[in-house]
Amino acid sequence: MPRAGSEHIAGKGDKSRIVAFSQLPPKQTLDKCLACHANSIPRSQIRRSSHTLAQVACTGCHSIHRSPTPKSLLAKTQTDLCSSCHQTVKAQFSLPFKHRVLEGAMSCTDCHNPHGAAAPTWRMGARPRMVDAALGNEEPCLKCHIDKRGPFAFEHTAVRVDGCEVCHSPHGSANARLLRRPAVFTLCLECHNGADSFGRQGDGVKLTPSFHNMADPKYRNCTTCHVRVHGSNADARFLR
Repeated sequence: MPRAGSEHIAGKGDKSRIVAFSQLPPKQTLDKCLACHANSIPRSQIRRSSHTLAQVACTGCHSIHRSPTPKSLLAKTQTDLCSSCHQTVKAQFSLPFKHRVLEGAMSCTDCHNPHGAAAPTWRMGARPRMVDAALGNEEPCLKCHIDKRGPFAFEHTAVRVDGCEVCHSPHGSANARLLRRPAVFTLCLECHNGADSFGRQGDGVKLTPSFHNMADPKYRNCTTCHVRVHGSNADARFLR
C-alpha cells in the first residue's frame, strides 16, 4: 500500500495526486482531518460547533505547513486569528476595564473551545458562545476566580442559575469590575424588584426593605453592606 503523498512525490509534484485542502468544501476538509484528530474530547463537539455550522473549516484557522505559532499549527497568533473575524469582541478588549487578552496575559481558549463545547450547566442551559466548562462543569471564570466557587451555605441564586454574565460583561466594560451597569443598585434591582413566582419556592425575589431609600446615595452601593454577593457561609443576606 503506497504511503501518504508517495504518488505526489513519484509524480514530481503532480497536484492531481494529492489532496488539496484549498479546493475541498468544508465538510470534506473536516472529514479528512478527523480521520486522525477524532480521538480528542475537546474536539468531540466539532461537528455541531458554531464554527462548523458557519462553514468554517479546519484550514480556516490552521496552517498545515507554514504555521507561525509554536503549537496547534495556527495560521496566525491566536489573538490575531480570533479577532480577524470577531472584531466586535476585539473592540471590547480596549475598554477601560477588560480581561487582558490583547496584552497577552491570557488567551481566547482560556475560556472558549473553538472546536465546540458541551451543553453548559448554567444560564438555564442556554448555550454561550462555545464557552468551555471548567472542572465540575462550572463556568471557566472559576478557574481564576476561585474565591467565588463555593460551595456556600447561602448561595446567590443569580450566580448558580444565570451565571457570571448576568452581572458582568466578560470581555470588557466601561464600568468597574466589568459590570453591565455603571451603578450597582440598578443592576441589583433588575432582580430585586418584587417580581413573584420566581425561585425554587415560588415566593419571588424580595423587595429591598422599606428603609432602603434609593433616592439616598448611601443605599445605592449595595455591596457596601452585602459584600459577599457571590455567596456567603455566614449570612443569608450576604452581609459582611
